Amino acid sequence: MIGFYNYTVILTYVSLLISTIGIFLAPRYPFLALLCLLLSGVCDMFDGMIARTRKTSTDEEKRFGIQLDSLCDIVCFGVLPAIIGACHFPLNRTLTAQSTVVAVLAALYVLCGLIRLAYFNVTEETRQSTETGRRTHYLGVPITTAAMVFPLAFVVSRYMLYAGGIIMKLATWVYPAFLFITAVAFITPVKVRKPHGAGLVIMGVIGLCEIALLIPFLA
Repeated sequence: MIGFYNYTVILTYVSLLISTIGIFLAPRYPFLALLCLLLSGVCDMFDGMIARTRKTSTDEEKRFGIQLDSLCDIVCFGVLPAIIGACHFPLNRTLTAQSTVVAVLAALYVLCGLIRLAYFNVTEETRQSTETGRRTHYLGVPITTAAMVFPLAFVVSRYMLYAGGIIMKLATWVYPAFLFITAVAFITPVKVRKPHGAGLVIMGVIGLCEIALLIPFLA
């Protein structure tokens, strides 16, 4: 079989499979789909650590890993959040001007995520050919931030529905607004420090809090 097979890519494959299941769940079970998104984010937190434990990788294996990681990311953190948004906002699920806008924003989000990942692949291959050591900063917000951003956006929008009045009317625009803001952040040339140590712990705590917020909607 073509490809490179070793333990360093297993978690990346698991992340892709989880998000693919989330895509099928999204139309009817959005909160389960959001849990899939969070689980894929957890996998992404640790796949790099596992990859660095292998010290004898060839140049082709390293390049394969870069491409594989980004191809999985566009499905896990690009396509899945966009489908969740397109399926559930606006909540009436009929073809209206608002639903058309949401569909366009979802498509724009995927496009910006794709550009972000392609640019990362090119710059990372160039960096590895001229530098040693790990990357310390990203240029543009990493697409994997979707794992934290969109579960929170979805939960906030649902709680806003119970408020009534103007807040309830604005609820259907929370998730689409985050699609647009995050899409712009992907391709904005701002330096973002790569999280290590305490940063990863904080991200883990945020993820656990979001799971706790999702649980009431699963009951």
